[in-house]
Amino acid sequence: MDELNKIAVLYGGTSSERNISLKSGEAVYRSILDLGYKSNLIDFKELSSINILKKYDFIFIALHGFEGEGGELQRKLDDLNVPYSGSSPESCFNTWNKALTKEILRKKNIKTPNWKLVENNHKLESLDDDSNLLPFKKHSDKESQSSLINIFGKNESIFLKPITDGSSLDIYKVSSNKQFLESIKSSSDPNRAFMIEEAIEGREFTMTIIDEKCYPPIEIITKNQFYDYDAKYLSNETRLEKALLNNEEMEKIMEISLSAFKALNCRAWGRVDLMQNKKDGKFYIIEINTVPGMTNHSCVPRSGQFAGLSFNEIVKKIINASL
Repeated sequence: MDELNKIAVLYGGTSSERNISLKSGEAVYRSILDLGYKSNLIDFKELSSINILKKYDFIFIALHGFEGEGGELQRKLDDLNVPYSGSSPESCFNTWNKALTKEILRKKNIKTPNWKLVENNHKLESLDDDSNLLPFKKHSDKESQSSLINIFGKNESIFLKPITDGSSLDIYKVSSNKQFLESIKSSSDPNRAFMIEEAIEGREFTMTIIDEKCYPPIEIITKNQFYDYDAKYLSNETRLEKALLNNEEMEKIMEISLSAFKALNCRAWGRVDLMQNKKDGKFYIIEINTVPGMTNHSCVPRSGQFAGLSFNEIVKKIINASL
């Protein structure tokens, strides 16, 4: 890092995650200045302006949403031969698409909840409850007429998620076809691609990885149904606790997190989100984030704290791992 003279921090953009990106970028920018380097904050909205970045020695990407996480920005920076934080274009593209991530994990025999793509969003409201396009059906057992069985064969809620997006935007936990349809309709873009995912009940964790090293896993404790946008960025009641796991569990969560990170060919830094099934204690990969948040509510800085590292030290490690 000593050979770097000027570092640009890309933040903001035009995605639905703009406000979070502004906070992440400002925090990273202040840190880079504290570390003694020249830096500029750039509210990056157009790939057509990519050539302005040629004068920098390094680009720290704090740009959330497709603009910073979808891989196109990384490809352009590779073309300019300008080093940047985080993963390659291909890895960013594959992790940005949740369904594609899960396909890759499944091929590598890495546990991830079952899922199915939502088809024909625009036709769903006209369907009856027995349609194969809807996720819930009446239980075949006559004694269980009041209960619904989901597409995965269980009497449980499921998650409805956009295939692409971050910060838990437009993610819903639903337990009926009515809730399913209402959730799609109330989302920011009802016509986008969605998937439904098996809901793993149990403890929720996230693992920070920097330079192929796992940092202390965080257990996420929230009063919300799950770790949604409100719990992540707005609520003061969400707790990011150092995970209390026995030696065997710690070994397993580190192993599956690193395996998933490597399966997607991620590099430098990232965050792996997991659930531990309360029924059998096994860990399941939910998703992988190649441009994690760096706000005061974010998990990566919190994990660094548990490892005895300051925010500045975490930023320095991310930059070093990216070079």
